[in-house]
Amino acid sequence: MLKKLQHVAVIMDGNGRWAQLRGKPRTYGHVKGARIAKKIITHAADLKLKNLTLYAFSSENWFRPEGEVSFLMLLLGRYLKKESQNLHKKNIRFDVIGEVNKLPDNIQKAIHQTRELTKNNTGLHLAFAISYGSRQEIVLAAQALAEKVKNGELKVDQITEKSISDNLMTAGTPDPDLIIRTSGESRLSNFLMWQASYSELYFSPVLWPDYSVKDFNEAIQYYLGRERRFGKVFQKNEESFV
Repeated sequence: MLKKLQHVAVIMDGNGRWAQLRGKPRTYGHVKGARIAKKIITHAADLKLKNLTLYAFSSENWFRPEGEVSFLMLLLGRYLKKESQNLHKKNIRFDVIGEVNKLPDNIQKAIHQTRELTKNNTGLHLAFAISYGSRQEIVLAAQALAEKVKNGELKVDQITEKSISDNLMTAGTPDPDLIIRTSGESRLSNFLMWQASYSELYFSPVLWPDYSVKDFNEAIQYYLGRERRFGKVFQKNEESFV
């Protein structure tokens, strides 16, 4: 159904503000936001989308209040424990990009178990960006390439865009065609900055806990109506959608 749309990435923003507008603690918004994420994942799988990346926890989020960070880790652990079998049944392959080594041991274990359970699935490739920052990702890729040059495995003039991409956390996954950000903010916030070079950007005013399948479909329709030039003669997305 979505041959020309291979990868959608989503910055799920607005949980805290949504809760505060209702006189609730920020954690209330995170719980509602997790439920919305589940709906969007299920819908993406039903649409036969190949790749979906969700920005769940940035490297900067570690600087939030300790209680909020602890709750987010608890929520993530509960999600993996509860949903891993459901992901597997839906033929979804689960992965994580980010500095997983910085996560609590129990979360690392749950990530490993869910990856192993779903690694041979052939449906939606679902990636959570957790403890993720694009600048740090690029730094780590540069360090890996520098180490190869130092060891004589690579020459400086052999460093190319492809070799950099191959050393990013997203290696093997096509760059996002469409990046959606909710809550009215219009910036990438250190998310997939290398990969987003030619992505279409869609900024929704809707706070993430209010986001719906209809909103997601509207973003896809926006993408399908764009003219994709890539610096050349335009390529219009003439694909039909639902």
